[in-house]
Amino acid sequence: MNDTITIPKWFKITAIIAIIWNLLGVLAFFGHITMTPDTLATLSVAEQDLYKNMPLWATIAFAIAVFSGLFGSIGLLLTKAFCLPLLVISLISLIIQDIHSFLMINTIEVYGAQAVIMPTAVMVIAILLIIMANKAKNNHWIKH
Repeated sequence: MNDTITIPKWFKITAIIAIIWNLLGVLAFFGHITMTPDTLATLSVAEQDLYKNMPLWATIAFAIAVFSGLFGSIGLLLTKAFCLPLLVISLISLIIQDIHSFLMINTIEVYGAQAVIMPTAVMVIAILLIIMANKAKNNHWIKH
């Protein structure tokens, strides 16, 4: 009797795409924290205020969201059980970051309605990755 579990090709392909997606998030994070005064000066005064007044906890939430998303996606590719809790941590951190961006500061006032598009896409993808990890867990594609 063969007890080998076959993981579908779409799973590995999607995990690789998730890694690339999350690497882009890491790059965005580093772009945010390494913004020079010269670059900051090229932004509108309202945008400068958003950057200057971002509290440390929101920056930490940003970092946790992107790095746990990246390592969770790597875990998906490697079919490791740690992927699911990391992806959940990423989503929770993302929600915390979005609470700051949309409930505590005037991001929509500064950037307009389009400011909602990317965070919504990020949220949907984070949720889909959790669903994917749960499917992998339920189908025994993930190793402990």
